[in-house]
Formats: sequence, structure tokens, C-alpha cells
Amino acid sequence: MVTVAVVGGGIAGLAAAVRLRDRLGPAARIIVLEQSDRPGGKLHTGSLAGVTAERGADAFLAREAGGTGESAAVALAHRVGLGDQLVHPAPLPAGLALAGSLRPLPAGTLLGVPGDLDRLVGVARVPPGQDPDGGGPVLAPGADVGVGALVRRRLGDEVADRLVEPMLGGVYAGRADELSLAATMPGLAAACRTEPTLVGAVRAALAAAPRPAGTPVFAGVRGGMSRLVEAVAAASGATLRLGRPVRALAPDPTGPGWWLVVGSTRDAERVPADAVVLAVPARPASRLLAGVDPAAASPVGQLDYASVALVTLALPGPVELPEWTGFLVPAGERTAVKAVTFLTRKWPHLAGPERPVLVRASVGRYRDEQPLRHTDPALVELVRAELDRWLGGRLPEPLAAGVQRWGGALPQYAPGHLDRVAAARAALPGTLALAGAGYDGVGIPACIRSGQAAADTVAAALEQSTV
Repeated sequence: MVTVAVVGGGIAGLAAAVRLRDRLGPAARIIVLEQSDRPGGKLHTGSLAGVTAERGADAFLAREAGGTGESAAVALAHRVGLGDQLVHPAPLPAGLALAGSLRPLPAGTLLGVPGDLDRLVGVARVPPGQDPDGGGPVLAPGADVGVGALVRRRLGDEVADRLVEPMLGGVYAGRADELSLAATMPGLAAACRTEPTLVGAVRAALAAAPRPAGTPVFAGVRGGMSRLVEAVAAASGATLRLGRPVRALAPDPTGPGWWLVVGSTRDAERVPADAVVLAVPARPASRLLAGVDPAAASPVGQLDYASVALVTLALPGPVELPEWTGFLVPAGERTAVKAVTFLTRKWPHLAGPERPVLVRASVGRYRDEQPLRHTDPALVELVRAELDRWLGGRLPEPLAAGVQRWGGALPQYAPGHLDRVAAARAALPGTLALAGAGYDGVGIPACIRSGQAAADTVAAALEQSTV
């Protein structure tokens, strides 16, 4: 019987545990060590004024980025018996806040990078002569660059500031100029290595990932993401140990396995394992790796994170709102709020004539976290004031308000991120693997794929050792 320790009980770690169960069979001992008092990480469902309200992500991609089939999240939901509990948001567009007013978000972009400049009229101007065809590809083979820096050079500042910055800010709470093209938009990065213009590369990337007509882009789970967390944890058959931080990791000096020091200094215990999956953020992973291999710890430890807060208001209905799922706010607007979601409009199953209207605002940008220093009541009032300005002062007094803070939540992939992760992984033995948003993407499907790949790595190493 083999023992595998999964450090971290977020969705990446839990997905790794299920894959390990599938690969290693019922006799394997799988232990998930989670330092907090619940599994799921940033997937956490609560309620507000009697309505289900996510405290983290409320949706995931329904199809793979390449358009080749159902996403890893949808596949995992089916694997754990929740396939018939998937729900989809209303097919509504999104908006954009500019100069204190709201307007529709232009279609035909890839995270804000346009594939049709004619659609930018009234939103962003592209200076004449931009994005020239120089006779060669936009990027050299293997090259990486900041998304915003590339867009500024090719299409000008307004496209970068008004479209790309709010899109990437909404996903990563980051700065477009500093986020890796290869890590955030691998399809566009690949197209840029063959196409002579950025607009042409966007068109090529969109064409390479077609979405069948009528196919929903996103999905969620009826009853909330915590149902997915619970079902995945149960399907893994793993021993889930909560409130047990891992303080140290070291090779077993007597054999090929590992020893983990688990718990506080007062009640520390040594847990043996034949293999380990580290499904924790980069900084704690780097600390654990420091005693194993500095060549792996160093590139992992370079990753930085942004903090955010989600402020949700439950408003007495009816409330007059734009016919959108929400809107994005560029950093140039100099507001605390960077994105707004009209939750009960986005998710029709949450709405009802007698139910409150839920509106959620995301606050916090990388290296601009001053708004997060407000107390919860002050942050709620700040969000209300900004929403009133954009929505014409029409919002009534909330029935309830909730604030969820996520410190160090979103990784900031600087150019060269993928190379650094590859170098770290190459330095590790097969029975020790990395998984999670810090390495392979922030979306739920990306985290699931990352956990599954890490499980495959250590399972293959264990299977090889028994041959």
C-alpha cells in the first residue's frame, strides 16, 4: 500500500486526490493536509439575505480554451455525480465604465485585445499606422512579453488602458503591462509567433478555438461551488485533515519516500509518504522546497500575488440595472471598484420576484491595495458610493452586505513565468510535484488540470518504482 500526501485542500489538491484514487486504486492511502478549517480554498459558498452567494469564483469555463471539448471542471463535475447540477449564466453581454459612464463592452476581443478595430469606435482610438506587417511574426519563437506592453506597441495606449487593462484586472487583479502573454493567453502567444500583425494573431487565435453555436461559455453548480468541493473530496476517498499546516518537507533518509512535519510547534507530528503533491501557493511551496532543492525553490519563490476583496450587496427589488451581467472598470478611472457583477441577473436561477437583487463588486489591484485597508463597513460604503455614481444614484438601501477578503489571492505571472515553472519542475524528483494557480492558471479548470497533471506525475513515478 502506497501513501501519497497532498498538501493543500483547494480544488487543485482535491482534484489531484481524485486522480490519484483513479490511478492508484482503492488500496492507496491518500492524505490531504489543509491548514484552514475547511476544504475548497477560494471556492466557498455562503448566503446573503437568504440567497446563495459565492464568496469566491462563481463560474468556470464550460469548454477547454482550445474549444476541443468540455472543460476539466465540467468533466470533474460529471465524475463526482454533479453533471446534472450544472447551471449556466444568462447569455447577456458585459459593460465597461469609461469617463464615469457605462457603455457596452466591444465584442470580438481576446481578453480585450481586438481582432476587429472597427468595433472599437467610441471606446478606444488606434493611432494611424499602428500594427504594421513587418514581414515576420509579431514574436520570435519562444519569446514572451507583457500583454500590455505588446498592445501599446502595436495598437496604442487607449486599447491597452481601456480594454486590456480592465479585462486582465478583472481576472488577475494585475497590471496588463506586467502580465505574461504566454501564461495568460497561450493561444494568442502561439498565434503571435506565426502571424505578422497582432490583430491577425487575435483572429487566428479565435479561429483556432471555435465555439459551437448555442454552446454556453461558462457554468456553475446549482447550490454553489461548495457542493463541488464536497463531492470531489468525498469521491477521492482521501483522509482529509483540516487545521494541519505543513511546516517542513524532507526526503526520507532511509528510503525513497518523504517526511512531512505537520501541525503547530506544540503538537507537531511526522507524516511519512511515498509521494507528495504540493498544491499550495508559491511562497509556502518555495519554503517547503528550500530544504529539498534550492534550484526548484528559487524560481517558485519569485511569484508575487495580488489581494482582493469581494463586496456583495443584497438590495430590495426591483432594481433598475443595465441589461448586462456586469461591467469592468479600467484602472484609469481611479476607483476602488475594478469589476461589478449583477449576480441575480447573471444567474437566473437565483432571481425571483420576492428575492433580493445581489450585486457584487471586486476591489483591489496589484500594488494598489489602499482601498483594502478600509474596515468592512467603510468598504461597503465606498462601493455603494461608486455604484451610485455609475448607476445614477438609483440603488436602494441594502438589506444586507457581505465582505470577503482574499489576501494574496491572485498570482501575477511576469514574462518568463512558464520557463521558471518548467525549470522548477525539472529540478524535482518524480515523486514530488507542484499544482495550483501559482503555476498553471487561475481559472477553476486550469487548477483542476494542474492537480490532475501533478497526480499523474507522482503516480507514474510510483508505478515505475514497482516495476
